Amino acid sequence: MISRREILIGSACAISAAAALALKPRRKVSLLPLGEKLSKIVPTSFEGWVSQDVSDQYAPEGEDSLLARLYGQTVGRIYRNPTSDLEVTMLMAHGESQSNELQVHRPEVCYPAFGFSIEDSIPTEITLMGDITLPGRQLIAQSATEKQAVIYWTRLGEYFPVNITEQRLDRLDTAVHLYISDGLLARFSTSGSETELAFSTLRHFIAMLVAKVATSRRSALIGSVRASQLAAALDQLNQ
Repeated sequence: MISRREILIGSACAISAAAALALKPRRKVSLLPLGEKLSKIVPTSFEGWVSQDVSDQYAPEGEDSLLARLYGQTVGRIYRNPTSDLEVTMLMAHGESQSNELQVHRPEVCYPAFGFSIEDSIPTEITLMGDITLPGRQLIAQSATEKQAVIYWTRLGEYFPVNITEQRLDRLDTAVHLYISDGLLARFSTSGSETELAFSTLRHFIAMLVAKVATSRRSALIGSVRASQLAAALDQLNQ
C-alpha cells in the first residue's frame, strides 16, 4: 500500500519535473550563421597588417574536451605590421550555447595560468567609428619578463557583459525567457612597456579589423544594432 509520504514525495518530484520542463529553453539565438566559419569572417590581412595563424594553440583538445563543449570554433592569429614592427595577438572563441565556463578564455583566468599577474582591469568603451562604441574591458598583464596590454569583449547574443556578474545575470535572464544565446569572446593583446601606446594600437587595430569584416557578417562580432550603425556610417563615408 502506498503511504501518504510516498504520495507527497511522488507529487513533489512530478511538480519539479514539470517545472524543469516548463523552464527548459525552447529556442536558440545565434548571430553566427549556421555553417559559417570565424576564420573566414575575420580578415587575414588589411591596411598593411598580415597574419600568421596560431589556432592550434587554442583549438579544442578533442570532441569530448571541455573546450570543445564550450566552443565550436576558435581562431588565433598573430598580426604584424612590417612597416612599424607592431604586433597584435588575436583570439576569438565562439560557442552556440554558452555556460558559466565562458570565462575559460577570459584574460583574468587564462593569463594567471601562464604566469602573468593582472595589474589593472577596468571596463572600457571600444570606439568602432564616430560615436559607435562597444562595451569591453581592458587590462594590463605582467610577468617577470613581459608586460601586455589586453582589450577584449564578450558577446552573449545581443548583450555585452563587462564582468562575470553581468554575464551570469544575462544567462539567468535568457533562461527565464526560455532561449539560449550563442557567445563570442574576442581578445586582443600586444606587448610593450608603454601602455598608453599599446592600448592606442589595440583600439586602432580593432576598429580597422571590424570595418573590414563583410557587412553581412559583422553582427557575429559586434551584435546586430552596432553592425547596422557601422554599415550606415561606412556607407556615408564612402559616398
